[in-house]
Amino acid sequence: MQNEEPANAGEAAANGVNENLEVLKEEASNAFSSAMAGDFSQLIDMSMVYLPKAVLVILGVIVAYFVAKFVSRIAGTPVRRRVDETLGRFVSKVVFYAIMICVLLGVAGSVGINVTSFAAILGAAGFAVGLAFQGTLGNFASGILLLVFRPFKVGDVISAAGIVAKVNEIDLFTTTFDTPDNRRIIVPNSQIAGGTIENISFHKERRVDVSVGTEYSASLDLTRETLSKAAESLNDKMLTGEGRGYQIVLGELGDSAVAWTVRFWTRAEDFWGVKESLTRAVKNGLDEAGIGIPFPQLDVNLNGGPADTEAAGDGKIKPRLRQ
Repeated sequence: MQNEEPANAGEAAANGVNENLEVLKEEASNAFSSAMAGDFSQLIDMSMVYLPKAVLVILGVIVAYFVAKFVSRIAGTPVRRRVDETLGRFVSKVVFYAIMICVLLGVAGSVGINVTSFAAILGAAGFAVGLAFQGTLGNFASGILLLVFRPFKVGDVISAAGIVAKVNEIDLFTTTFDTPDNRRIIVPNSQIAGGTIENISFHKERRVDVSVGTEYSASLDLTRETLSKAAESLNDKMLTGEGRGYQIVLGELGDSAVAWTVRFWTRAEDFWGVKESLTRAVKNGLDEAGIGIPFPQLDVNLNGGPADTEAAGDGKIKPRLRQ
């Protein structure tokens, strides 16, 4: 029964429009026939009735257009200045179209169209369009969420939807990125809002981590001292304070090396330069201290007894593998 109500409302609206059109068509036909016969009274009467209404409707739409532009600009300007340019444009468009829709519905009511039934038709049509453009509407809804909650803004470097890049523009349906190698990537908003977003450039301070493995024969105290000197060589780039500075962390005893990590706090804009300089300082410091950085290696021991060898075809002895 719920599905029949919009259909009945739509039929009622259509019937009402058709009746009004038929009446107008009959009046126009009679007035034109009388005018052809030399009697212009019906044509004049019809013009006196409908011409002022038509002029008022046209003037009303024109005035409403300029009012909607003015009000939308007033509503969007504070949002552009205080929040975001993209969100400000969106607010302006919403206000503009809302005013124009209200005016058009008022005009439709003035010419005899049942506005309530017309709204039911729009609702049914919107439902059908929503089903047809489900993916597009999902991107639109995700775009609204990104603009309202603002997990990132234009100019931020983020990791989302499998890419790491700088945000160039946030639209209602897509977000545009510029990669470090100057590629332009356009990602649907639903892929961003539906996954994990890492805002890399959100904070002004970042920690640089440089991991290194040293040989087991090296002294732990000497290694710590050497890594500390490497970190202190970049004092001009280091941030000080509670929880800042640098830390030398003894991580674990690996298969072939002792794992160390040098943690160094610096400004976000200096991150990559400091990471390279710190890596260089760690390598040079370990070399000067005579501390080796071992390669992963595997020792294989073979027993050379008679039962463990067999003669090869060329007369050489080769190990026999045990099952």
